[in-house]
Amino acid sequence: MKVLITGGAGFIGHNIAIHLKEKGFEVQVLDSFERSTELAVKRLREASIPATKIEIRNINQVKNVLHDADAVVHAAAYIDVAESMEKPLLYLNNNILGTASIAKASLDSGVGLFIYLSSAAVYGDPVKLPIVEDHPTSPLSPYGLSKLMGEDVVRFFSKYGLKHVILRLFNVYGLGQKSAYAGVITKFLERAGEKLPPVVYGDGEQTRDFIHVDDVAKAVELTIKTSQVNGVFNIGSGNPVKIRDLAKLVMRLCQVEGEPVYTAQRPGDIKHSYADITKARSLLGFEPRIGLEEGLKKLILL
Repeated sequence: MKVLITGGAGFIGHNIAIHLKEKGFEVQVLDSFERSTELAVKRLREASIPATKIEIRNINQVKNVLHDADAVVHAAAYIDVAESMEKPLLYLNNNILGTASIAKASLDSGVGLFIYLSSAAVYGDPVKLPIVEDHPTSPLSPYGLSKLMGEDVVRFFSKYGLKHVILRLFNVYGLGQKSAYAGVITKFLERAGEKLPPVVYGDGEQTRDFIHVDDVAKAVELTIKTSQVNGVFNIGSGNPVKIRDLAKLVMRLCQVEGEPVYTAQRPGDIKHSYADITKARSLLGFEPRIGLEEGLKKLILL
């Protein structure tokens, strides 16, 4: 079975590509390489995974490489919430048009399954926790808006026969995050590596649901293998973690003295977010395997 991964030289995409290759899938990566890392490219090369440079908003380029794909995993996107607040049109243009192009090309090429990697950012500040898949959507950032509109694009093409699954990823961390666009864990670890306390935006009481990228890759594998499912699935750990507690855990593991540094809250940041993963457990057989402390220790030892 051949799986094509857009954004496959990015943090999440290349980890999915390597995981699927190890599980026996034929894998091909598409990426503009605009925001890829040397580590991701090196790991793809070592895994003998072919990677094609392409602009996915160019539908004719995309169609040329989709003709023999059985499934597409659409991971390509700009992902930095803070940057999206400064450059909203860049995010809306790149993320929505890119999704429209790859979804339409997948439909025209007869791809059997289209997996769209969305984000918990589509929910905004939740009115009820944990967050279930039918929770109202009200994104707080252009990034979240772009992912939500991407979902609508995929649903539109499904009316014409595109079989799809939407995976709403919560806070993903793990090997290969690029520091410029990294999540809070990578930024905390970078500071701790210099024996500096992490910088916390706001009071640190905000909560997040951290999911290791290896667990995300497993969720994608299960989605491909579970051929009868469709619709939306939350992919997270199901466990809320206060950012203040995360900072202190990183400091303990990295043997950093003192207290976290607190600064002003950033615009576009969500206060609380953690997933109800009952649906993914029931229909996909998904079960997170890597706890937060274990995942952090893996990164610290690298």
